[in-house]
Amino acid sequence: MTDNSALDPEDRKIVTLARSARARNAVPEGAAVRDETGRTYVAGTVALDSLKLSALQTAVAMAVASGATSLEAAAVVTEAEGASDADRAAVRDLGGPGTPVLVAGPDGSVRTTVTAG
Repeated sequence: MTDNSALDPEDRKIVTLARSARARNAVPEGAAVRDETGRTYVAGTVALDSLKLSALQTAVAMAVASGATSLEAAAVVTEAEGASDADRAAVRDLGGPGTPVLVAGPDGSVRTTVTAG
């Protein structure tokens, strides 16, 4: 586990936003991404009959739809131990393989940081 107080303030912000999205919408996951200009995009899991997206995929899609051309970082709050391959691929598509993905538990504590690689 990572001490959140040791995180960069901007990284701590996206973890907090992701946690808030998860709680506010009562969804399995919340996510947030920060683009190359510092703008943030926050999302929860989408689970419709005709459309299923993870929170991180939704946040990346929101960034793209808003004109972002790159990502600086991503965060996901989840019960899972790590970011899925599909989530990392979405972040990699926009941010590149070195983009950090912070994975936090429901309490907001960062468990690990991986790259989109």
